[in-house]
Amino acid sequence: MLLELRIENLLLIERAELRPGGGLAVITGETGAGKTVLAHALDLLMGGKPRSGIVRPGAREAYVEGVFEPTPELLADPALAELLERIGPELDEIVLARRVGADGRTRALVQGRAASVGDLRALGGRLIAFFGQHEHRRLTLASAQLELLDGFGGARHAELREGLAAVHRRARELEGRLEELREREGSRDRELDLLRFEIDEIESVGPTEAEEADLLAERQRLGRLDALMAAAGAGAEAMAPESGEGGVGALIAESERLAAGVAGVDPPLDELAGRLATLRIEAEDLGGELRRYASSLEAEPGRLEEVETRLDLYDRLRRKHGGTVAAVLAHAEECRAKRDELESVEVELERAAAELSDAEAERGRLAAELTAARGEAGPRLAERVREELGSLALEGAEFEVVLEMREEIGPSGAERVELVLAPNPGVPAAPLREAASGGELSRVMLALMTVAGAGESRTLVFDEVDAGVGGQTARAVGERLRVLGQQHQVLCITHLPQVAAQAESHFRIEKTVDAEPALTTVDSLEGDEVVEELCRMLGAGTGDEAAKQHARDLLAAAA
Repeated sequence: MLLELRIENLLLIERAELRPGGGLAVITGETGAGKTVLAHALDLLMGGKPRSGIVRPGAREAYVEGVFEPTPELLADPALAELLERIGPELDEIVLARRVGADGRTRALVQGRAASVGDLRALGGRLIAFFGQHEHRRLTLASAQLELLDGFGGARHAELREGLAAVHRRARELEGRLEELREREGSRDRELDLLRFEIDEIESVGPTEAEEADLLAERQRLGRLDALMAAAGAGAEAMAPESGEGGVGALIAESERLAAGVAGVDPPLDELAGRLATLRIEAEDLGGELRRYASSLEAEPGRLEEVETRLDLYDRLRRKHGGTVAAVLAHAEECRAKRDELESVEVELERAAAELSDAEAERGRLAAELTAARGEAGPRLAERVREELGSLALEGAEFEVVLEMREEIGPSGAERVELVLAPNPGVPAAPLREAASGGELSRVMLALMTVAGAGESRTLVFDEVDAGVGGQTARAVGERLRVLGQQHQVLCITHLPQVAAQAESHFRIEKTVDAEPALTTVDSLEGDEVVEELCRMLGAGTGDEAAKQHARDLLAAAA
């Protein structure tokens, strides 16, 4: 419900505040005073496009703010979950706002935080249902007529539509999956040949990071084999020559012999003599190790070429598949996974086809149930609307709900709805878009709103939808709006006193031309002020006692 509407610098309105309360609230005023500015303000809160030149001359920006009481259904709406999480799920009230700069730029706000126009549409569209001067023409749309029928059908229709929409989406997804699998099946053989070639190429080499490191080390060693042998041979000869004469070992042995000749004379020398023995043994052993190392360096003939050839295979794989052995191995795993997937395409095709068949069967079942439910609800809706039309000065009007089957089942069902009207006895019935005048469409809309409701929106805004009617018909329209006000908050911009007299709250729009630029004000009326405004709407002056009595009679009849 709209708790408060604030407007600043919007067209002729410098500043205005409305607190409409529950039930039916009317907004009246002279033609040109700016009544529709309020409707445009609400449209801005619903994410509507601002009209050019709506900022009051001399002002920097226009500002509109609406404070709403949220419903439990709104807060539980899955489609709003992400938005409500951003603004906080614990909400006692929801504040929507819109700033429109003189340069045409706009800013949307939800709970005082920057938001998108889409956020306003998502929230505003659920909080307000707007019916402009030509908005009743929406009744001529098949989609709107279907929504009305299902709204009248209640929770069962909503449950079936929700289930049908979900299974329809699932069927569409499976159709896309099947198409993708069929395309993949068409190119499967070529892709499989390529994948198998790459897998075989990698597996035939069998690369590992450890082997590559060993091969690189071996190539370096084989490339410097002569230098290694020369270094080892020279070291062996220096330590212990093969001739047995000379070398480091022989020189140490001679020193050891001389020390043995004076053994026991001086203990410190005896200790050093022991170290000479150890050094001689190490020199002889090192010479033998160097000689054995030199002997081991004799490579197999052609080994270097074998190593180079193997490393060339590694190099080619690395260049093709990522630059490292790890990347090559990862590519091989990806190829195996794709190969397995392609080899199972036939199985996937069969599974997807079976799932699609099940989804189509479920879609057909739900659509058939929804068709049956609509077939049962249609005559009941038509009968109730005919009763309402009789109260709206359309006695004898014929109204029917016709179901026309579609070629294919869609997300909303297997049929479209056509509302058929014969406004006068003896006149052939025809679709609503062809049979009804503007005034008749207004009354049909009010009848449908009264009978079928207005969806989840708690606030209904009517912008002169009573145009084209008068007299007793106007009074009947006002009564229907009042009835709607028992279940919804209703705001009605009207020029008819018969409608205004039915209101629980009354606001007057008045334009003052003395100011520069002209200024429009919004006043809440009570008591005698309401009587005076009804007199003006009746075309009488404030001193016309007969008009005042008529106004009081209208108010008394509505009480």
